[in-house]
Amino acid sequence: TWLEVREIAFTIPAEMQLLRVMSSSFAKKISFKQALLTDATMPEIASILEDMPKLVEVELTDCSFLGTGRWEIQIQAKQSQTLRVLTIEKLSIEEFYLFTDLRDVESLLSLLTKVTVQNTKVFLVPCSLSKHLQSLEYLDLSANLLGDQSLEHSACPGGWPSLQTLNLSQNSLSDLEMTSKSLSHLRKLILLDISQNNFGEIPDVCEWPKNLKYLNLSSTQIPKLTTCIPSTLEVLDVSANNLKEFGLQLPFLKELYLAKNQLKTLPGAAPVPNLVALSVRRNKLNSFSREEFESFEKMELLDAGDNNFICSCEFLSFIHHEARIAHVLVGWPDRYVCDSPLAVRGMQVGAVHLSLMECHRSLVVSAICVLVFLVILILVAVGYKYHAVWYLRMTWAWLQAKRKPKRAPPKDICYDAFVSYSENDSDWVENTMVQELEQACPPFRLCLHKRDFVPGKWIVDNIIDSIEKSHKTLFVLSEHFVQSEWCKYELDFSHFRLFDENNDAAILVLLEPIQSEAIPKRFCKLRKIMNTKTYLEWPLEEKQQDMFWFNLKIALKS
Repeated sequence: TWLEVREIAFTIPAEMQLLRVMSSSFAKKISFKQALLTDATMPEIASILEDMPKLVEVELTDCSFLGTGRWEIQIQAKQSQTLRVLTIEKLSIEEFYLFTDLRDVESLLSLLTKVTVQNTKVFLVPCSLSKHLQSLEYLDLSANLLGDQSLEHSACPGGWPSLQTLNLSQNSLSDLEMTSKSLSHLRKLILLDISQNNFGEIPDVCEWPKNLKYLNLSSTQIPKLTTCIPSTLEVLDVSANNLKEFGLQLPFLKELYLAKNQLKTLPGAAPVPNLVALSVRRNKLNSFSREEFESFEKMELLDAGDNNFICSCEFLSFIHHEARIAHVLVGWPDRYVCDSPLAVRGMQVGAVHLSLMECHRSLVVSAICVLVFLVILILVAVGYKYHAVWYLRMTWAWLQAKRKPKRAPPKDICYDAFVSYSENDSDWVENTMVQELEQACPPFRLCLHKRDFVPGKWIVDNIIDSIEKSHKTLFVLSEHFVQSEWCKYELDFSHFRLFDENNDAAILVLLEPIQSEAIPKRFCKLRKIMNTKTYLEWPLEEKQQDMFWFNLKIALKS
């Protein structure tokens, strides 16, 4: 029933006699794919096809033709009484601009009812040929080179008298008024596809076939619809244009396709009272009211997917349970405004199960914001109580100090010792130890924070500079020292800077007995030093104090 001839070059006329066996075939359809035809062989092939008793359809796909249509042998074959469908797709004719008007085959085409010639660089259908297509009901000339003038000649009066469906998409049409007038005499034309042409602005008045029901004007660069659109339409497709509104009076319209435009509101229901199906997919709709929705009394299908809907559970519930529309597609876009994408793009509202987040988005978002604020507030309070900012700044200072040389050059040493002590022990430090050491012979230079820190300088920088400019660091340890927050800060940096060097720059003086366990656990190296190295203890007996000062001076000089 279907014979396919693929990748064969029909170039030698004498060889065509070998195909005469096909004349006895009962195939209803024959397809030539990637075949090569010439002026010399075409008449023989046509003769064979006309003799096939059951042949209904002939198809040529991706074929090539060498010649201009001037047959060397005039076709004498009798007219086929069965052939009704002719399909030609991507026929390559190198000299298509020299191709003839095919008057030699006009008489063979009168019984064809369906003709498709796609992507074949057709720029004109001879008027005489159109007039011979008396039975033609379907004509597809899409993806060709037809212009306004050539269409007027192709669709001349008397041509295509029985035509019902005409596809002229992807051609070179640019004048809608001229296009409609050229086709206005086609009284039986019902469906017209002139999409993907470049019409731009259209006039207010046009002349159309009287019985036109379906009109496809998608992707035609139309910025605004006018009364040029025929009022007899039942189906109108104006998708993929630059439309910002729709208000045409089309009383018989049943299907309206407005996808890929710039609409911000639904079309009014009054101008299209019989509308059954509406597509407003991929526009700029944010929402539409319940009244707008209910105004479409006969609506059965609404496709409003890929818009920026700000939807609610109440709205979806109304659509599903109360609205008369049988099918509503809301297929949420990749870029949504309120609710998350509903499961599957284009899913029917009745099948959607919304979560708490989708139903009460504002409430959930508010609760999350309040929770985040409370967490931040708690973190700030905890950080303030435990001096987190101070520790961060101190750690940064320590990291910068780590990059410096371990020991300052001798010329930068200003003090024999930096003294770290608690304010509660200041009386002993300032009135006893300082007097003893600074009045010794030779005197020692001590650095005290009260006296020697630079005013206005950050305290940590003062500690760093003082330790780096001191030969030793003298810690006066006591219960007050261990419990003092300020001393902890000094001890922190001293711990990093000094004990990491594993040297003897630190001198520990115990002003009163203290257990190493009382020292904070994070100062593990300091605890280790107290357990493994000798430290000085301040004796309460005056007889032993001279030995204490002697040992301390020796330690400072070492």
